[in-house]
Amino acid sequence: MSLRIAIVMDPIANITPYKDTSFALCLEAQRRGYHIDYIEMQDLYIDNGVPYAKTQSLQVTDQNEDFYTLGDSKVQPLANFDALLMRKDPPVDDQFIYATHIFSLAEKLGVLVVNKSQALRDFNEKLFTAYFPELIPDTLVTRDKALAKAFHAKHHDIICKPLDGMGGASIFRIKEDANNLGVVIETLTHNGEKLAMFQRYLPAIKDGDKRILIVNGEVMEYCLARLPQGTETRGNLAAGGVGRPQPISDSDRALAENIAPTLLAHGILFVGLDVIGDRVTEINITSPTCVREIEKASGVNICGKLFDAIEQRVLSQAS
Repeated sequence: MSLRIAIVMDPIANITPYKDTSFALCLEAQRRGYHIDYIEMQDLYIDNGVPYAKTQSLQVTDQNEDFYTLGDSKVQPLANFDALLMRKDPPVDDQFIYATHIFSLAEKLGVLVVNKSQALRDFNEKLFTAYFPELIPDTLVTRDKALAKAFHAKHHDIICKPLDGMGGASIFRIKEDANNLGVVIETLTHNGEKLAMFQRYLPAIKDGDKRILIVNGEVMEYCLARLPQGTETRGNLAAGGVGRPQPISDSDRALAENIAPTLLAHGILFVGLDVIGDRVTEINITSPTCVREIEKASGVNICGKLFDAIEQRVLSQAS
């Protein structure tokens, strides 16, 4: 089946091809003979209720230099596409949310958006964990300094993070001595104006912050354990962590299979769970990563599974 695919992503010139999931998706789409158009966020617009974009055709080559070719720029309605992949990295700020409204207009015209526009608006990647309280570490979301300090007093060792970050940015560990707790709370909450997340520290991070992928409700059999290096608390690859592909454990599978039905119910086809030990810390639905590392280790064509699901849904919508 030949599809017309649009991918909305950060500037392709800035990616690292050998480990970029959006690039892997483009490679697989090209192998299938799809026509691929490339879109950046600033190229989206609405004209009298009709969603449009300035697009460029995209061809990719699996190499680290000269890895893409863009065609001439042209304007076209989003309704020209069978499917649109939203791969813009967080933060999920106002511009990101506005883009999802443009995608919702496209959905009304029959375009399949992955992941679904409404889900991208409804489910913050940190807050989504609150839907599964039995699967997460003790977690507090607040802007109140007194509540945050009481949470630390209860647990003695906590992780503090913003709700809109990625890649481990602005994540702090506060140990029992509470050194810098006050300033961390003030910084993350903007002096009480913004919500932030506080989680009990999980010593199992020494064995890695595991990225577990779920595609169309199916749990992938391999994950990527991201291991902190040196004195670093964070395992995120962007924060210097080292990735170790490994088979998922029975515990990993049970966690993911518990969450998968909720994802499917909300049209979320491609998800990356972050798991430390036997606790889920984040549910990533904006632009899940680690596909290339996991595919290389497992031999499973994860991108192929996603496009199989996309083809099925496009056919279903057309019938």
